[in-house]
Amino acid sequence: MTVKDLKPTRVWEIFHEITQVPRPSGNLDKIRQWLVDFAKKNNLEYKVDAVGNVAMFRPAAPGFENAKRVVLQGHMDMVAEKTSDSNHDFNNDPIETIVDGEWVRANKTTLGADDGLGLAIALAAITDPDIHCGALEALATVDEETGLTGASNITPEMLQGDYLLNLDSEDDGVITIGCAGGLVSVVTFNYEQLAAPQELNYFELQLLSLHGGHSGTDINMGYASATKQIARLLWTIGQEINFELASIDSGNLHNAIARDAKAVIGIKPADKEKLAMIFNQFVAEIENEYRHTEKNMKLACVSADTPATIIDHDTATRLIAAVFAAPHGVYSMSLEMPGLVETSTNLASIKMREGNRIVLEGFHRSAVESRKMELANQMETIFRLAGATIQNEGGYQGWEPNTNSRILNIAIDCWERLYGVKPTVEAIHAGLECGLFLKVCPHMDMISYGPTLKDVHSPQERCHIPAVQKGWDFTVAILNAVAKE
Repeated sequence: MTVKDLKPTRVWEIFHEITQVPRPSGNLDKIRQWLVDFAKKNNLEYKVDAVGNVAMFRPAAPGFENAKRVVLQGHMDMVAEKTSDSNHDFNNDPIETIVDGEWVRANKTTLGADDGLGLAIALAAITDPDIHCGALEALATVDEETGLTGASNITPEMLQGDYLLNLDSEDDGVITIGCAGGLVSVVTFNYEQLAAPQELNYFELQLLSLHGGHSGTDINMGYASATKQIARLLWTIGQEINFELASIDSGNLHNAIARDAKAVIGIKPADKEKLAMIFNQFVAEIENEYRHTEKNMKLACVSADTPATIIDHDTATRLIAAVFAAPHGVYSMSLEMPGLVETSTNLASIKMREGNRIVLEGFHRSAVESRKMELANQMETIFRLAGATIQNEGGYQGWEPNTNSRILNIAIDCWERLYGVKPTVEAIHAGLECGLFLKVCPHMDMISYGPTLKDVHSPQERCHIPAVQKGWDFTVAILNAVAKE
């Protein structure tokens, strides 16, 4: 069985087509062209704005010209994460989907159901001749995963509706009415590249196959950060052994908890046994600390070839100390909504770049703007003391909940009629584009929902098949209810 055999047929067929088009954040020309072709094929008016957002428009059905207009919105990009043994090229290769019981997953990569399935529901709705309602719009935004670029630059002509259904939430039976704001901190260390001492023995420290996950919704799940743990390991070694750091690499995306990290160090031959002892003690501690959440973690210390160069000792020492000291994880819990993370930070990645630069990224989230800035300023203070430069980018505001929302009440009634229970209404500790849409169109009334997705932003990402049918039926019910207002 393939995804094209699943129901609702039209939604899964469109999702399959989307998976065949490469669409990692920052490289969206192919999916944008596919969207334009989709609009033309279905005789829909469309617009492409200056940043590449695509909007499609369907006029009201006869007799529904005065009904409220609805925007169905999702983002066209996906998080590009894969396992360490995958050769997948996200810029060129289609996603290989696998039907696994009641779930759909990908082969060693992210699935892209975040937000490919939301987009598929929007496109299925706008092309369904059996839905009789007011004017509909399907809006696909760019680079939501890397800073909400599309929503940050949206203009009123791209949002032609009274209600907006954001199809980018990930829990069946949950309606989201608020989210956290976010901010990325980019830290840069400049280092001196030195010839690697030939008399040292070199070893590669490996922390691989950690769970990873979404840096917002999974930040309180107790998953280990490879970035934090490689710094912890190097700092621990440095307390007993003088070593040289030749290279370091950890994590990939600012919105994903780091899964893998590697570092190459050089030590004196006489310190080999001491290194083995320190490493084994570290492994025992980490395996105990994360025994509930990191069951597939792989830790290794293996011999490495002598590298051509090393990082100067002073910079390496300052880098390791700062990363070890920097905050990561939950910072505070919400007092307004018990159980909700209010503020957090994800120490995401460390990369060696051209020009003798080491670049680190951190992602701060909070429902309270001042707390978000507190974390960003805290990180800036730590890394400036360590001699690095730092700049903030990609900031966006949160979405303040509106419990008196008309579309929320319509949606609650629809869910209860369909499934006999009231849906959960909540805010989330993740980024949604709704707050940015409200800046441009403050009159709009909006909610967010979507089918159940698990382990998004990681190669374990999967979608619950029955929830897609429920999400589709829910969408149709909302559109019909709005048409009857």
